Amino acid sequence: MKFLRILLKILAGLLVLLLVLVAATVTTVDRTPYQQMPYYRAWKQIIGQVPGADSVPNAGTLRVGWAKRNITPAEPTPMAGYGNRWGKPYEAVHDSVYVRALVLDNGATRVALLAADLLIVPPTVTERLRAKLAAIEIPFEQVYLGATHSHNSVGGWGDTVTGRLFAGKYNENTVETLAEAMFQAIQEARNRLAPATLTYQEAVDSVDIRNRLVGEEGTIDPEIRMLQITTATGRKALLCSYGAHSTVLSHRDLQLSRDFPGALVDSLEQGTQDFALYLAGAVGSMGPVAEGANNFERIQNLAENVEQAILSAETVKVPQPSTFLRALTIPLPLREPTPRLSPTWALRSWVFRWAFGDYPTFIKALRVGNVLLVGVPCDFSGELMTELDRYAKQKGLDLIVTSFNGGYAGYITDDRYFERDLYETVTMSWYGPYNGAYFQEVIRDVIDRMQ
Repeated sequence: MKFLRILLKILAGLLVLLLVLVAATVTTVDRTPYQQMPYYRAWKQIIGQVPGADSVPNAGTLRVGWAKRNITPAEPTPMAGYGNRWGKPYEAVHDSVYVRALVLDNGATRVALLAADLLIVPPTVTERLRAKLAAIEIPFEQVYLGATHSHNSVGGWGDTVTGRLFAGKYNENTVETLAEAMFQAIQEARNRLAPATLTYQEAVDSVDIRNRLVGEEGTIDPEIRMLQITTATGRKALLCSYGAHSTVLSHRDLQLSRDFPGALVDSLEQGTQDFALYLAGAVGSMGPVAEGANNFERIQNLAENVEQAILSAETVKVPQPSTFLRALTIPLPLREPTPRLSPTWALRSWVFRWAFGDYPTFIKALRVGNVLLVGVPCDFSGELMTELDRYAKQKGLDLIVTSFNGGYAGYITDDRYFERDLYETVTMSWYGPYNGAYFQEVIRDVIDRMQ
């Protein structure tokens, strides 16, 4: 009997310990409407303090420069993109990866734009780049960041548990190399400034994109949004953005590659453009549609289709007579992160930060003429674009929303799907409900301040 009493005490102790552990790590999903939350009030206070567009100095002649830097490692490194690769290194280089930079200057304002052939712009690299930019006259607040979202590019930049899962073993040298390449590309582009004019372009490719979240139940974002730059000497550079995920290559493909955005950029530079760069648009919930005998043939076919749409006679072209130039970086408050375990239960915020890290989130905004680019720290859903496009045009602006601005907050999807047990809405949805509506309101607020 004595032994039994001791055993029961031990079991009771273990049960209490288990309950304490569960209470410390698990909570319920907070469904308080976002308009009633402190982070929403904080955002309204932050955006309310941002001066309007009429505060920007008068513009002069617009000058633009561009440059690129090769970031292909000298030897195989971990690849970033698919967790089920478990950080495997690439086995060959199919096509080199780069960071590409534009610098724009109108005499009163100078800004930079970076497009990296990476899965995301990693927060570790963002922080390193921020420190480097202190040495030149283009501060981090005036640098717009984006990525091609290739799932077959350089890894080794994630210094957290999940960072290692999706990007392989962390390597401090990789972070330094990437940040330095970005910094050097900006400086080189700055040194090549030349007078230029701008044209906003809009094309449609609904054949090569699908709703990967809910299929035909949902909508797609088929627009290719572009900024055409033409220098006084006739040289051309094209910035383009599209919503299809860069996932033609699968986790089984162990060749370093830019996926279809790389094939598109290469073809543009071999044809109508002297320089081209690609930014992943509202790729959340949007997948590619590609046909061919193998994945690299599918890449080529998809890129050709997108290019044909760009070169189509039906492409809308809007010259930009204004040389207005403004860049902003605005802190973005969010609900406390609570990744869900079930429709009711979620991990507490400290568990999330232990596994995912604790990096700042922000909005990037860049207005060039009447074209407004808004960079968000997430995979932003293309299903949220129609209303935003309409709102921007009512304000006299053409809107380009791009994902992966140097921070990362998971997937932001249409709130209609929050309760569904899907990869994008559960595994990669970290900040509770109503974020689709919240991010849309944030972007509308940015439009109001930048109009």
